[in-house]
Amino acid sequence: MKSLALLFAAAGLVAVGVTGAAAQMGRPMAMGYDKTKEVTVTGTVEAVTPQQGMRGMGGTHLTLVVGAEKLDVHVGPTPWLADKKYEFAVGDQLTIVGSRQMIDKVDSLIAREIDKGGTKMSLRDENGRPLWAGGMRGR
Repeated sequence: MKSLALLFAAAGLVAVGVTGAAAQMGRPMAMGYDKTKEVTVTGTVEAVTPQQGMRGMGGTHLTLVVGAEKLDVHVGPTPWLADKKYEFAVGDQLTIVGSRQMIDKVDSLIAREIDKGGTKMSLRDENGRPLWAGGMRGR
């Protein structure tokens, strides 16, 4: 019981440290989403790539061709996308609203909303908070 209390205390300190570190780096707490860099792009999916994410949760990335550019689109956790029946394939035409930024020296887009053939897929709220996070589950 005592070790369980210590474990929770340590987890709390880590959470406070991560929150403070993110704030010091100027990153919003919506997992890197910067509303001031929000754009809307339309393009064609060139690749659908699973990525190993934080805490072992795999994420789905898309390579989106927009004119002469290619963007690495950060979509969301693969299991959550599967639960929502959000699927992507090479050749899909998508319009994506997201936060465009350089991530690990790669031109990237953190997707907030994806329109695929008139079907809108919401991934984050208006402030960039992931819908798969915390109390937003199941939305």
